[in-house]
Amino acid sequence: MQVRSIQLSDCSSVIELLQTALSEECFENTMEPFSRQLSWDSDLIVVAEEDGAIVGALIGTIEKNQGCYFRIAVHPDYRRRGIGRSLVQAMESRFQARKVGGIYVAVDEHNDPVLPLYEAMGYGENKAFRSVRHLSIVG
Repeated sequence: MQVRSIQLSDCSSVIELLQTALSEECFENTMEPFSRQLSWDSDLIVVAEEDGAIVGALIGTIEKNQGCYFRIAVHPDYRRRGIGRSLVQAMESRFQARKVGGIYVAVDEHNDPVLPLYEAMGYGENKAFRSVRHLSIVG
């Protein structure tokens, strides 16, 4: 598995992944922020690729010098293999390279299933950003 920044040629595969991995409502709520982040700073969207297929994606953003994990998605057939952890680690490295003041998880009703992953990686309740609607990429 390789984790890397998104490329323009990945967009249709990432959209397909998001549609498969997320609920319909979550997918709809994710498309506009995905598009905004893609146009503003595509280096903060990372993908996991295995055997030429995009199997995971993480949308991050920086808001007021704070790194923020916005949405993570792993294809259902590839879950519980460390892909989510690898995506978070890759994004964390990007945030650290940009010397952000802190790193937080954007929490909304759609992120509840992945909170244990973030908590296991040291992003507990004190690292949660609960004002998702105030993020610039959300609009």
